[in-house]
Amino acid sequence: MATAKKGTGKSTGTKKSAKKIFKAGQYIVYPAHGVGKVTGIEKDTIAGFDIELYVVIFEQDKMTLRVPTDKAQGAGMRALSNELILKDAFTTLKGRARIKRTMWSRRAQEYEAKINSGDLILVSEVVRDLHRTDAQPDQSYSERQLYERATDRMVREVAAINKVDRSVALDEVLETLTRARTRQAAKAMKEAEEAEGSKNDNGETTAAA
Repeated sequence: MATAKKGTGKSTGTKKSAKKIFKAGQYIVYPAHGVGKVTGIEKDTIAGFDIELYVVIFEQDKMTLRVPTDKAQGAGMRALSNELILKDAFTTLKGRARIKRTMWSRRAQEYEAKINSGDLILVSEVVRDLHRTDAQPDQSYSERQLYERATDRMVREVAAINKVDRSVALDEVLETLTRARTRQAAKAMKEAEEAEGSKNDNGETTAAA
């Protein structure tokens, strides 16, 4: 009489390979660290399982990160933004700063969350809101730190997308901000002059009556 063979019950210690979304040599964005470069894919054994890992180098931080290929998307790791998102980010820079009337500690937390979101549009909002012209009050120490971090995140992604040096991308971002603030200041001054002129005209009319 034939008998069925019993399984050994032992784990093979292997996992099905995840579909590779990124490849060696590709620039990516990791939420907590910004732009990095995938230098390769390694295999390692962790807790008895063979897994594949993306090896990502962040040159600005002199750091190497190993991300399981099947966990990369869940961790927020993404490809560089496309041209449309890049254009929207620069459009965001050109807008007026939107400062909430809340305590700085609360706003700082919101800015921190935007910076670590890995979303280029949200990062550009922080750059826009914390940027100061020479005519505006100086930033506080904590504001300056957040502004510099957000600017660095944005600039590095712009540089990677456009394949230019960081200094070139930084100039583009700062020039966009400067031109936008100059236009906004000129518009505000013109509106103020028109309002003052209208006020004077009304006063003269009343006096003549």
